[in-house]
Amino acid sequence: MRLSLLLRAALAVLVLGFSPVAARAGDVAKLDILGFSKDGKVFAFEEYGVQDGSGFPYANRYYIDTATDAFLPKTPVRVRLDDEKASLAEAREKAGRDAQGLTGLADTELRANAGDTVAASPITELSADKFKVTFNPRPVFPPMDEPLTVQLEEIDVPRPDKCPEPEMYKGFRLTIQQGTSADVRTLHEDKSIPSSRNCPQGYSIGAVQTFYLSDGKPALAILIAVRSIGFEGPDYRWLAVTTQR
Repeated sequence: MRLSLLLRAALAVLVLGFSPVAARAGDVAKLDILGFSKDGKVFAFEEYGVQDGSGFPYANRYYIDTATDAFLPKTPVRVRLDDEKASLAEAREKAGRDAQGLTGLADTELRANAGDTVAASPITELSADKFKVTFNPRPVFPPMDEPLTVQLEEIDVPRPDKCPEPEMYKGFRLTIQQGTSADVRTLHEDKSIPSSRNCPQGYSIGAVQTFYLSDGKPALAILIAVRSIGFEGPDYRWLAVTTQR
């Protein structure tokens, strides 16, 4: 009888250890593609979630010049409400209000010019190629454009001073190719890791958004998920690389 009780207790501990209650999970930011300015010169997106460890809600907004791939002045806009009772909706509302005040771009304009999501792969997708996508730049069939191929490569870069050893950290290179052309253009290549990435250990292509300008050429935004060291597990954040074709 005593042995049976001990076995039951051991099994209960084992089951609890594998239960969802005991599971530890990193912080995966949700992605909201806000869209483009009406002239296609600015691309904007938001990432938001609840920070692992602290439980604080946050929302970050990014506004990027599609021609130079540079942030607009006074952006990104980052909001974290250091109050466990604060809601995610409150953090998002404040980020949106602050960002619109700084950039002069209303969400209504951005969403009215959302463009098209021409490729997408959430971080939960296990069967997709996380490093390469080939797509038609707009939903016109039969296609009137040559397909584009975007390829991501993780590369070795110097370890950021704030990132602990002996972990390995990665930068990335991003290229684009039109059709079967031998001309492969580099859109981005890290020489070092910016502090905003928080000790990144991996990357994957999450989505590609396109918007056609008045001259008939597309602006592209490639959304990349960044995996980094988190408090309770790997954290995922987002960045975008933009270009005009």
